[in-house]
Amino acid sequence: MTALIGSVFVVALVIIAISIFLHFVPLGLWISALAAGVNVGIFTLVGMRLRRVPPGNIVLPLIKANKAGLAVNVNQLEAHYLAGGNVDRVIDALIAAHRAEIPLPFERSAAIDLAGRNVLEAVQMSVNPKVIETSFVSAVAKNGIELKVKARVTVRANIDRLVGGAGEATILARVGEGIVTTVGSTDDHKEVLANPDHISRTVLTKGLDSGTAFEILSIDIADVDVGRNIGAELMTDQAEAEKRIAQAKAEERRAMAVAQEQEMRAFTQEMQAKVVEAQADVPKALAVALKEGRMGVMDYYNMNNVLADTQMRETIAKAGPVDLTPKADEPKK
Repeated sequence: MTALIGSVFVVALVIIAISIFLHFVPLGLWISALAAGVNVGIFTLVGMRLRRVPPGNIVLPLIKANKAGLAVNVNQLEAHYLAGGNVDRVIDALIAAHRAEIPLPFERSAAIDLAGRNVLEAVQMSVNPKVIETSFVSAVAKNGIELKVKARVTVRANIDRLVGGAGEATILARVGEGIVTTVGSTDDHKEVLANPDHISRTVLTKGLDSGTAFEILSIDIADVDVGRNIGAELMTDQAEAEKRIAQAKAEERRAMAVAQEQEMRAFTQEMQAKVVEAQADVPKALAVALKEGRMGVMDYYNMNNVLADTQMRETIAKAGPVDLTPKADEPKK
C-alpha cells in the first residue's frame, strides 16, 4: 500500500514537472515555427516567458509575416509588444501595404500603431478611399437668405502624415468653414442653388488637407436647403429696437411734461394761497385806515359801490349777450 502511494506521488510530481516545463518551453509553438521555416530558438521562447511576453503573440505574427515575404524579426515584434503595441495588427497592415505596393516600413507602421491610430484601417483607406459626411452647415448669402448645405468628402489616408497629422474632425471643420465662406461671398442665394458645384470647386482650391492625415480627393454637395430670411429678421429686429427706443424717449418726454404740469399746478396753488392770504389782510388794513383817519366813511362806501359794479359787470360778461328781440307771442310795447 505504501509503495502504491509512493508511485502515485511520483507520477504526480512528474506530471507537474512536465506541465511547468511545457509552460516555460512551448515545444508546440517551436515546432510550428520550424515547420513554417521561421528560425526561432527554444531559449528565445523561454526568455519571452521570463519577460512575461506571450510567445504566441510574437511567433504567430512572425510566421504570418515570413509567409508574406516581409523582413521582420523577433526582436522587433517583441519590442513593439513591450511598448504596448498591437503586433498582430501591425503585421496585417504591413501585409496589406505590401500587397497594394504601398511603401510602409515596419518602424513607421509601429510608430503609427503606438500613436493610437489604426494602422490597418489607414492602409485599407489608402487603397479604398473613405467618404465622410458633414452635418448641415448653415451659411448666409449677401441677400440675407440662409442656406443649409450638406457635403460628402472623399478622403484617402496619407500614411506619411499619420503621425502628427490632424484627423477627420479637422477635415470636417475646414470644409464647413469653406462652405460658409463661399456662400457668404455670393450675392444671391439662387446662384448657389443653380450651381452647387461652385462650392465644391472653391473649397477644393483652398488646400484643406494640409497638415492632416488625409488627402481630399473630392467634395460633393449632397443637399442644399433654403432656411430663414436672416436679413429680413435682422431688419425686423432693428425696427423693433428703434421703435422701443422711440417709445422710451416719448415716455421720457411725457414724464417731463407731467412733472412740469405738476410743478406749475403747485406754483399756481401757492400763488392762490398767497392771494387768499392777501385778501384776508384787506379788512384789517381798512379797519386800521378808518381808525387812524386815513380813510373816510364815504370813501369806504364808494369803494364798495365800485366793487359791486365790477362784480355785476363780470356776472353779465359771463352770462353772454342778452336777446332783447320780442318773441312772436309777446305783444309789442
